Amino acid sequence: MMRGGLLLAAALAVAGCEREELPTPAQIESLAMTAAQRADPAAEQRLQDLAERGAVVARRELGILYKARPASRAEAHGLLLQAAQAGDAQAAFHLGEMLRSPSAGIKADPAAAWPWYQRAAEGGQARAALMLGLMAKNGEGVPRDAATAARWLQLASGLGNAHAMFLLSYAYREGDGVPRDLDKAAALLEESAEREYPPALQELAMTTQDPTRAGHLMKEATEHRRNNWNKF
Repeated sequence: MMRGGLLLAAALAVAGCEREELPTPAQIESLAMTAAQRADPAAEQRLQDLAERGAVVARRELGILYKARPASRAEAHGLLLQAAQAGDAQAAFHLGEMLRSPSAGIKADPAAAWPWYQRAAEGGQARAALMLGLMAKNGEGVPRDAATAARWLQLASGLGNAHAMFLLSYAYREGDGVPRDLDKAAALLEESAEREYPPALQELAMTTQDPTRAGHLMKEATEHRRNNWNKF
C-alpha cells in the first residue's frame, strides 16, 4: 500500500506539472526581451521550454531571437512557421521578412513571402499590410498593380501606419490606383504628419503658406530623422 501510495503521489505530481498554466503572452514577451537585450541564457532556456510545451508566443519570440543569428536561421524558420500556422500574425510577418530578405548566401524569395505577409495583414499586422502595398507598387514578387497596392496601403493606413498614410496621400493626389481626390490626399498627409512621420512633416513644411508653421514642421522633421524614426 505504501509503495502504491508513493506511485500515486508521483503520478499526481507529474499531472500537476503538466497542467501548470502557461505564462501570459505579455509575460512571455517580457521574458524574450530579457533574453535578447541582456543575452540572458536562463531566459532563453525558459523560452525554449515554453516553446516545447506548445506556447505559440514563445515559439514566435524564440524564432525572432534566432532570426538574428545566421547559424540559427533554419531553427528560426521552423519556429516562426509553427507560430504563423497557429494564427500568430506577428510570426507570419517575421516569416515574410525572412523570405523576402537575402541572408547568409540564401536568395530572397519575395513571391514566397507574399502569402505570409498577407496572412499577417489580415490578422491586423499594419507593417505587413504596408509591405504588401510596397511590393505590389514596385512589382516585387507579384505583378505591379497600383490598385492592389492602394488596397493594402488603405488597410495599413486604417491600422494606423503613418508610412502607408504618406504613400496613400500621393496615390490620391495622382489618382494612382484610386480615384483622384485632393481632399483625401491632404487629409492623409496631415494625419501622417500628426503621427510624426518625417517625410510627411517635410512635405507639409514645403507646401504650407505659413512661414512660422513651415519652420516648425521642418525642425520637427529634422529632429525625428536624427532620432532614427523607424516606426511603421
